[in-house]
Amino acid sequence: MTEAVLEHHGGSQSSCKTGSKSWQYSDLMEKVDGYLMKYTNLVTGWQYRYFVLNNEAGLLEYFVNEQSRNQKPRGSLPLAGAVISPSDEDSHTFTVNAISGEQYKLRAYTNMFHLSDLTSDAKERQHWVSRLQICAQHHTEAMGKTNPPLQTRSLSMASQGSGSSPGSQHRINQNSNALLGLSQLQRGSSLYSSRKSLLPDHLLEAREMMSQAQGQHRDLIQSIEGLPSSQGPSPLDQDLLLLKATSLATMTCLSDCLHILQLQQVARQKIPLSGPTLEWLEPKLPDILKNGGTLPSITKDDGKTEGTILEPLEMDSFWFGFQEQEEIDATQEVDDSTPAEEEELGAVEEERSVILHLLSQLKLGMDLTRVVLPTFILEKRSLLEMYADFMSHPDLFVAITDGSSPMDRMVRFVEYYLTSFHEGRKGVIAKKPYNPIIGETFHCSWKVPKVTTPPSADPKEGTSCASDCYNVRFVAEQVSHHPPVSGFYAECQERQMCVNTHVWTKSKFMGMSIGVSMIGEGNLHLLEHGEEYTFSLPSAYARSILTVPWVELGGKVNVNCAKTGYSAVITFQTKPFYGGKLHRVNAEVKHNPTNSVVCRVQGEWNGVLEFTYTSGETRVVDITKLPVTTKRVRPNELQGPYESRRLWQHVTESLKERDMDKATEHKRFLEERQRKEERHRAETQTAWRTKYFERKGEGWVYYQALWKMAAHSSSPVSTPQNP
Repeated sequence: MTEAVLEHHGGSQSSCKTGSKSWQYSDLMEKVDGYLMKYTNLVTGWQYRYFVLNNEAGLLEYFVNEQSRNQKPRGSLPLAGAVISPSDEDSHTFTVNAISGEQYKLRAYTNMFHLSDLTSDAKERQHWVSRLQICAQHHTEAMGKTNPPLQTRSLSMASQGSGSSPGSQHRINQNSNALLGLSQLQRGSSLYSSRKSLLPDHLLEAREMMSQAQGQHRDLIQSIEGLPSSQGPSPLDQDLLLLKATSLATMTCLSDCLHILQLQQVARQKIPLSGPTLEWLEPKLPDILKNGGTLPSITKDDGKTEGTILEPLEMDSFWFGFQEQEEIDATQEVDDSTPAEEEELGAVEEERSVILHLLSQLKLGMDLTRVVLPTFILEKRSLLEMYADFMSHPDLFVAITDGSSPMDRMVRFVEYYLTSFHEGRKGVIAKKPYNPIIGETFHCSWKVPKVTTPPSADPKEGTSCASDCYNVRFVAEQVSHHPPVSGFYAECQERQMCVNTHVWTKSKFMGMSIGVSMIGEGNLHLLEHGEEYTFSLPSAYARSILTVPWVELGGKVNVNCAKTGYSAVITFQTKPFYGGKLHRVNAEVKHNPTNSVVCRVQGEWNGVLEFTYTSGETRVVDITKLPVTTKRVRPNELQGPYESRRLWQHVTESLKERDMDKATEHKRFLEERQRKEERHRAETQTAWRTKYFERKGEGWVYYQALWKMAAHSSSPVSTPQNP
């Protein structure tokens, strides 16, 4: 029944054109309301909420319960442009992803308060999903109609611009030809012109409309650049420049979308595409998977096949799901010499066809956890090391416990939290770190000068500061492969403070963006004060994946300290579709017993932050000018075989040499080895055993955390131990 309704809805336009029986949106405005379970966070978990689909307004609203539905909604999500996706986790979970980046994760049950069968739950979920999709499609189309494309009448200035200079005409031609070779598509490219008859009518119509839109775009540019500078608006007027840029960006986006649809249609017709193949979508099993084996590389220009000698795999312990802990000698650590930023992603334009082909095979809302992405977008570090780089301001971390009051300590924690993400990203271009192998670990440390140390006595680089510096140690481990969960822990034993975090990264395809949800929870322990702070993590979004990708953060983060009653809400704001600033963030620190806000923060998480207190005092923190403490790591040759840098060293070296073929070989080898080990453990029913973290409820906890040690000893730890 639902599929029939959707098919009827999807074919509405053609029905209207042919004169057959048409439909009105009001015919499908079925009243949909009822209880759903809504996921809030790891602390609160799933909660029953009463949801109402407001068809007329295009909103999904929810209330605490059915009795409160006449009051103001507890929350609402606009459905125009939203993506509604059933989850593959179970038969009753689905997500609603708004165009703003906000997400509702919901569960539908036939009977919320009694057990029901899976088939009934699946039908209930599908009922909600189909109705939400119909509403979303209607209001998305309505939004498009309220913002129609430029009409010829809006280009009345064209006659004024007929005498534009040759220079302006040259710029117009450049802009027009930059639209992914759209003019070539009109004249007939080698890929599509010979197969024009195979394209459906709606794609041919879309190409004709794109041709008309390109002409209007050209006329618009011509008219603006032909304006006389002596009177009226100048061609350099800020609004006109913005209009030109918006028009070009819109045409580029539409061209990308049309190209993806054409590639998808060709793939459906099973027509072979010319160009690079996509072997990385379905990695093949290497012929050689044994200790000391030789993995053939791509044939070189001279026709000879080179071999890459790989390290012994040391897999015996993995067959039994157990690894020995690495022996960490802190005296072997040296200051990290890895470049602070990644080089530009120059291969994007070269591999554009590969990206387009990949996108043509993805669906909106699709889980990308198991999709193998091309090697050229990789960072030269593991995700575990990226988590360590969030600690690049260990002085702010150590200073949290110096707060003179519970309020001061909460504000200090918020400051540390907001300044951690800037150094976690290397450069402004979005690149993807290596997916950690199960059992992979990363160790490092930082030397933090003590506050009481005179400036003249600051330790110089390469000298020992055992007595003048605090030591902050860090360990991370990939504790699970499916789902991919990482645990990381940092501590300063001298200050009796530590932080324990577990993160499950889940990525979704969102059209021209990729969203990464960092599902997990962190706990900061200040043993000196007996305080524990729980916090969540924001989502990350890779934008403009067809041009120069960049990263922004989005979502709400909650910080709570049950003992003191202080909490903080941090909101990372994604950039609006039109206008607005990038990387905005704001936060409020509140004293819950009195319901009073004691501090507000606003600014950019990678720029300037302003702290405003209720007393009127303000304080400004420029994150770009904060000193970055270099982490200390052991050289690769002294690391264990499953420590990140040694494990990925061949991939990293190949990326540095820009040898993508060889990097892909090494990466594929590691990933296939992991799959083979996983299959063996499944066949032998051998459980995986972690090295440093142990399961506790829904999370993972470091096995020798400071608060555990303190529970067994009444005196502070006097001799530091390596975590």
